[in-house]
Amino acid sequence: MRAMLFEAPGVPLRLVERPVPVPGPGELLVRVEACAVCRTDLHVVDGDLTEPKLPLVPGHEIVGVVEAVGSGNIGAHRQGQRVGIPWLGHTCGHCPYCRSGAENLCETPHFTGYTRDGGFATHVVADAAYSFTLDPEADPVGLAPLLCAGLIGWRALQKAGEEAQHIGLYGFGAAAHIISQICKWQGREVYAFTRPGDIEAQHFARDLGARWAGGSDERPPRMLDAAIIFAPLGALVPAALASLRRGGRVVCGGIHMSDIPAMPYSLLWQEREVVSVANLTRHDAEEFFPVARKAAVKTHTTPYPLERANEALADLRAGRFSGAAVLLP
Repeated sequence: MRAMLFEAPGVPLRLVERPVPVPGPGELLVRVEACAVCRTDLHVVDGDLTEPKLPLVPGHEIVGVVEAVGSGNIGAHRQGQRVGIPWLGHTCGHCPYCRSGAENLCETPHFTGYTRDGGFATHVVADAAYSFTLDPEADPVGLAPLLCAGLIGWRALQKAGEEAQHIGLYGFGAAAHIISQICKWQGREVYAFTRPGDIEAQHFARDLGARWAGGSDERPPRMLDAAIIFAPLGALVPAALASLRRGGRVVCGGIHMSDIPAMPYSLLWQEREVVSVANLTRHDAEEFFPVARKAAVKTHTTPYPLERANEALADLRAGRFSGAAVLLP
């Protein structure tokens, strides 16, 4: 197999050849068809997330086909299935969080492309219990961003609340371009916030149905019921609070964010809330994929061959494309 190997922060990923791994008990060997590139991958390779397994194959928005099944109660029927492999790669199943249905907060989790090898490769081994069956007729490139950008976006939207009709999306990248389509299908109004001066991203947001699009330094034309922050900038929290109605909620959708600056209490007063989203649960996937199909979500992707993973990461960091980058083995 071929893989792009991460060995230290600030060091470019290196293309290597390895023996194809053998799945252990409860695991699947998956031939990767496509792996989207997530901002969390940037946080890993840039050293913002400080405890990766090293050396590491990054990547956690994986679509592929099961080539081999490990021992255990998996079922031979899974061989040949198309599956999706997300960020949450394994949970203990017995801590208080797992027992209460909050497996995304598990005390001893494993994460794909962080504590176990991921999908910047031609093959990957995954926990069968955390591998979602996907439509065999769908385009794998189009499916790949749904495995994190879609799932985390969906969880963030659920946190925003069903009653939120006017929603601000800060950072119009992979997650926002998926969730804006779902909001439109649900009959909600989207107000898109981009980097100041990013006219191309603002046009992209309007093309996907946003009621308004402008820079993150602007105020929307009306007060918002909720705001979801996908960009990793803590300074957006007080900006979003300033655009919320009384009782509104700001949802921070990233795994890493710069420090939130000091702000006047008046921004939080009148029962406004700030909450975060951590990881995902398998229940999120059970809810999200049928919704994405009904809403006819179309992901906008920029494909890169596997060996150009460093270029894809650099382009994501610089905001050189709309939607999501996807690696093809």
